[in-house]
Order: sequence, then C-alpha cells, then structure tokens
Amino acid sequence: MLRPQSTSTRELLNLDGLWDFKVDFNGEGFNQNWASKALDTKLQAPVPASYNDLFTDTAIRNHVGWVFYQRTVRVPRGFAGERINVRVDSATHEGIVFVDGTEVARHVGGYMPFSADITDHVKAGEEFNLTIAVNNILTNETIPPGRIAVGDNGVKQQTYLHDFYNYAGLARSIWIFSVPAVHVQDVTVKTGFDGSTGKVAYEVATSTAAEVRVTLIDEDGKQVATGTGATGELTVANVKLWQPGAAYLYELKIEALVGGQVADEYLLNVGVRTVEVRGNQFLINNEPFYFTGFGMHEDHVVKGKGHDNSFLVNDFELLKWVGANSFRTSHYPYAEEVMDYADRHGIVIIDETAAVGLNQNFSGMFGGPKLPTFGPETGNEKTQASLLQAVRELIQRDKNHPSVVLWSITNEAETGIQEAVDFFKPAFDLARELDSRPVTYINVMTEPFGRCMVAPLADVICLNRYWGWYEDHSDLENAAIHFEAELKGWTEKYSVPFIITEYGADTLAGGHSIHNLPWSEEYQTAYLDMSHGVFDKFPAVVGEHVWNFADFQTKPGIFRVLGNKKGAFTRDRQPKAAAHTLRSRWTTLNNRKPSAK
Repeated sequence: MLRPQSTSTRELLNLDGLWDFKVDFNGEGFNQNWASKALDTKLQAPVPASYNDLFTDTAIRNHVGWVFYQRTVRVPRGFAGERINVRVDSATHEGIVFVDGTEVARHVGGYMPFSADITDHVKAGEEFNLTIAVNNILTNETIPPGRIAVGDNGVKQQTYLHDFYNYAGLARSIWIFSVPAVHVQDVTVKTGFDGSTGKVAYEVATSTAAEVRVTLIDEDGKQVATGTGATGELTVANVKLWQPGAAYLYELKIEALVGGQVADEYLLNVGVRTVEVRGNQFLINNEPFYFTGFGMHEDHVVKGKGHDNSFLVNDFELLKWVGANSFRTSHYPYAEEVMDYADRHGIVIIDETAAVGLNQNFSGMFGGPKLPTFGPETGNEKTQASLLQAVRELIQRDKNHPSVVLWSITNEAETGIQEAVDFFKPAFDLARELDSRPVTYINVMTEPFGRCMVAPLADVICLNRYWGWYEDHSDLENAAIHFEAELKGWTEKYSVPFIITEYGADTLAGGHSIHNLPWSEEYQTAYLDMSHGVFDKFPAVVGEHVWNFADFQTKPGIFRVLGNKKGAFTRDRQPKAAAHTLRSRWTTLNNRKPSAK
C-alpha cells in the first residue's frame, strides 16, 4: 500500500488532534450503534497516542475490549471529482472505520496501515462523522498471540507471552486523501550497481490501464534517467550510493498518463545499494557490514506507542551520539515516519513482524496454563495465516526502503520441534517470494544450536543471549566461558553470519556498587565488556544489538520493577554509564568488526 502524499495530482489532510473517546466497558457499542451518532462521552483522547496511560482511571488502563474514537471531518473542496480515501496508519490490534455509521473498512493487525475508498459516502466541502472502533484483544489466532482470562471477580484480563506492555489505541496518524480516478496504485523498486553505473529496476501498477513515465532526479534536482512503461530499468551514470551513515536519496517521479496527459503523479525516495549474504559475511554494497545498535521499542511516557516526531528526532540523535549504525524494529513494524527518517540518515534496519510470544515455555514467567506452543488452542492454521498476512503486509509496506536490509520473521519462538518448522517455513518461503533481501528469525536462549530446527531456514541467524544475567547471574567469568562455548557450537554448525540481537542486564539508573553487584551501573558496563570480548573472537558474528535502547513499560509482574530496566538510556532518554561504554566502543568500529582474537 502506497503511503498517501500531496503532489500536483493528490491532496492530503491530516486528522491528528483530540478526538471524542469512549470505552465500551459493557460490550454494547455495536448493539447500540454508537458509530451512527455523536458519542455520549466527555472524554477526549489525542491521536496519535496509546490511550492506556492518558487517564487516571485504572479501569481504562486495564480495559480489555473495544474503545471508540470519533470526530467530525470536513472534506476539502479541492477533493471534488477525485477518489476520496480514509487511511488509518495503525489501530492496535483491530480497527473498524465507520463513515456516518456505515462500516467502510476493517483490519486485524495492530501495526499495519489500512484504508478505504469513501467517495460514495462523502461529498467535497461537506462534513461527515468519522468513527474508529479499536479492539486490543489478543487471541491464539492473532499476531502477536494472547489469551483472555476471567478472574474470580468476573473481570477480563489479557494475558500474553511477550515482555512489553500491550498498549492500544490509535498510535499513528489518521488521514483523508484524494487520488485521481486513474492513479498509481503500487511501485516496487530494486537497485544495484556495476562499477560507477547504478541500476534502478521498477514495476508500477495503476488503477486502470495507463501509460507510465518515470523520471529519476538526484539531490541537486537534476534529472539523471528517464523511462517509459510499467516495468523497466533505469541506469544512472556516476551513481551515488546509499550507504550506512552516508545516505544518498534519489527521487523517482512516477506519472500515469492518459492520452498523453498526466493523470497522476507519485514521488518515491530511492537509495541505490545492494545487500548480500556471502559465507559468514553480511555485505552492503559489497563491503562487510558490522551491525552496532539496539533492539528498540516504540515506548514513551504518557503516549505509550504513540508516534511523535520530537521523540523520533531525539532517539535518532542519541543513536548517532552513541555510535549506533542500526536497530531492530523489535517486536513489530514501526511507524513509517521512522523508516523514512532512517532512509534519510543512513541508519540500517532489521525489520520485524509482530510474531512475538509464540512460545508457551514462557508461561512460567508470564503466567497462564502451560500448553503446547503449536496446537488447536495455541498456534494453529489460523495463527499461521495471520503470520503470513503479517509478512505480506510488512514487505508490501517497507519493500522500497533502502534502510531495510533484513526481514525478521519471528522473535524468540519455540523452534526445537518439528511443528515449528512446519509453522514457520511458509513464512520464510513467502518472504523470499516477495523480496530478494535476506531473511532471519530471532533465536531464544532455550533453543541452542543442538536443538533449534528453524535455523537452517535462515540466511542470517540472530541470537538473543543473556549469559551473565538469566544464566550465570552475577558470575561474568563463568558467563564468558559458557557464551564462548555456545558461539563456538553455533558457528561450527552453520556457515552463515550471526548477529547477537539481544544481550543486556537490568540496571537501576543511579544504582552503584563497589562490588559490581547486579542492577548497578557498574555491573551493566562490566557485562557489556564481557560480552564484547566474546563477540570479538568470532569472525562470523557480524553484529551486536544491545537490549534495550531505553527502559520500557511491561505488563505488571513480580520480576519487573515498573518495567524493563535493560536500557542503555532511561525511559526519558538519559544515559546510564552503559551508554558511554557503548559510545567508546562503537564510535571506533566504523561499521567494521575488530580482528578476531
């Protein structure tokens, strides 16, 4: 789905702001047809934002089920004669859109956009009532999965097996936009280069039959290549490559023509670069690349997962300051603004689906009955269909971002049984069918190299490891021995690149110990130093992503003290000592790994 934009043929209206807001505590919103009239409420909620932390009412924060957002929208007069659409950038985890009480769109999957053509329901220059119902329930058939429990008091409780809070609501922007009757529906670009000559292959889909003309423009505004036809390849002399830390973006102007006249224009940023796995190396533009950075979260005080451009800029400035060249969208696709910003600033991304929590072995940690991970009541055919939808939508949305170099299918699933291969193999196959980038998954510590059966499916193996924290807790000397032994086993068994996508220790900011005790800042830095010493012994380890960039909120639990404290930065983005330790290491690596010792 192309992101809406304002061009010479398209118009765009942002609907962010305060919306009327009502929680459907009694499950009556649909029966009483709330969407057909003004919401009977005095509450308002900002969009974009998660609603959970906005209000002082605990019942709203803990609500399991539907909420309703509503506002009046006036369609711009300039939309007259055009196709009028509404777009929801995300609704966590299910959204239904109503125009004057009529349902026009429905989508399941909390981190992907969806839209609807509402031309037949509205008129340019006139107002309409826009209502969006949002459901936060996770089931065994959703991605991520979950389960509803009912307490002895009769209150519903949402349980899930992932370690971050289930923020809900409209966390990203809402839009109405216009497109011509004949318009560009989709664009796919694939890039490469041969010496100093760049190549940009393109494929354009239009709403109806139309001529297609494309023009590639450099950052100085100069036209460097043109082409005609819905498919083709442009060549660029003296190409300037998109490179980590040194992004260069061309602009591809796509025009749909009818009778020689421009009916529609769409603009797409293009970074010319290549990505390849060769042996145990990860290559960007034929050069070995070493990932430094973090697993991150869309998580901030008050707004929850709500996107905010101020937070975006500050987070990227901190990434630059600490010397990070990459991050993983753990554990769900991030806002498109994040992807665009990474494109412009040369930050490399491992792009991940929301398939986290597919591991019933975590039930002991997060509560709930211990069930088979794959079975009728847990991961079944409908769950697999949801995963395939998630892969399809992720690649469809993010396929043209040069910053994205690796697709991640799942995080910390149970992978040591044949059922896991049967469950995940179609997702790996689909990713490769849809795109040429390498595909990975994130291996959990309980599925070592002698047990994991999904590893052979991956082009890159990513490991989450907590030697010195969950294992060998407080004993870094033994942790180093065991960590090194495990990496030796992995790298001897598989001739692929490895990325350590999680390693970290919970740390209380301002906590100190002369004895290097866990939870102190001294222990966190010593833990990182130990881990880095192990990584540097293995040429096949091509990256390190600390868990986590910043402290973040989790659901209540006795092993979490007001959230996960493994951040190198606090939740309000102040550095712990670990951030300075990482800065000292990463600013000297320059995308290259130290020689193996």
